[in-house]
Amino acid sequence: MKSEELFIESQNYLPGGVDSPVRAFKPYPFFVEKGKGSKLWDVDGNIYTDYCLGYGPLIMGHAPENIIKSVYEQIQKGTTYGAPTQKEIELAKMVVNNVPCADMVRFVNSGTEATMSAIRLARGFTGKKKIIKFEGSYHGAHDSVLVKSGSGAACLPDSSGVPEEATINTLSVPFNDEESLSSLIELEKDEIAAIIVEPVMANIGCIQPQEGYLEFLRKITKENNIILIFDEVITGFRLSKGGAQEYFDVTPDLVTLGKIIGGGFPMGALAGKREIMELIAPCGGVYQAGTFNGNPVSVTAGLNTLKSLDYQFYNDLNEKGRFLRRGIEDILDDHDFNLNLVGLASMFQIYFTGDEVKNYKQAKKADVGKFGVYFQELLKNNIFIPPSQFECCFLSKSHSKEDIEKTLESIESSLKLALK
Repeated sequence: MKSEELFIESQNYLPGGVDSPVRAFKPYPFFVEKGKGSKLWDVDGNIYTDYCLGYGPLIMGHAPENIIKSVYEQIQKGTTYGAPTQKEIELAKMVVNNVPCADMVRFVNSGTEATMSAIRLARGFTGKKKIIKFEGSYHGAHDSVLVKSGSGAACLPDSSGVPEEATINTLSVPFNDEESLSSLIELEKDEIAAIIVEPVMANIGCIQPQEGYLEFLRKITKENNIILIFDEVITGFRLSKGGAQEYFDVTPDLVTLGKIIGGGFPMGALAGKREIMELIAPCGGVYQAGTFNGNPVSVTAGLNTLKSLDYQFYNDLNEKGRFLRRGIEDILDDHDFNLNLVGLASMFQIYFTGDEVKNYKQAKKADVGKFGVYFQELLKNNIFIPPSQFECCFLSKSHSKEDIEKTLESIESSLKLALK
């Protein structure tokens, strides 16, 4: 098998044989030859229906013709300039016109850069040091948010190489728990610069906010002069064109964007209220810079992606999500499988636990061993989902009804084997 041979070779040059830990699974990951529409081809000639979609960016599917054409035309004009372009303004206008909290935008290179810059900006604006995040949430691979799950106290680093001093100002509480957050803010309110939250916790599976919870976050942050940051690296342009803040009708102070905004190319963004954003250099004293900020290739791909996203697009895409989740619900009911199906819009996941999942602690009760069997059986049936129980699955415009129906057949047979 060529994938196996490549994996053996790659381990000599890449740590673990991969460039991101989420791509590693046993016995070895398949190596991709190409992607088109809803499908991935590996180097051994296998064709997979893809529900990983690059971990979320590919809302149009793989290699959409309008994106490829626009990027090709841009590449003929150059790949990076170190100077501004008109397209940056055009894309920024689209963000401002669609994302409720956005008055101004700073384009960066990744979601990690966006969240790192948002936290720095919130600290610069408030003059305070501490931030609150939620247990199990992932906001990129920078030091101040790489912390273990804790309860109401500064967390220890969740990675070697991160000194404890880097996370001493990071506090953590359970998601969907108003009492814990209220108590923490009462103790620390004069020190807290920001709360950063995934409105839907899509990096621990797919945990939705309970009814009223985001409204509670908005209210308590306003009352205590705390900046509310929505990390919409995943949900931005996924749930709606205005993201989770439009979907749930709750407007934060700042938002971080990534994945879809780059149209399949590396890009992130930080956006928010003008009075805060104007503190970013060169306007103000909060430094943020990057050689590839506003890269014309990524901006071109993002611009043409967002142009394709309208009301009908989301109506059709979200109906696919409902169709798939209804099919999974029927399978669970028909076989009396005691599992927890979650999801909304074009996102979904199955937790291998019968218990309710509304926070990190409850998600971690899921049986990862059985999920692993389920993943491997789906792969044998040429269905590719993220290999971790604690990731989210996605649909794209390119997924057909036939794709979904075949997927449901594979899910049924795979669940039978995983749960026997």
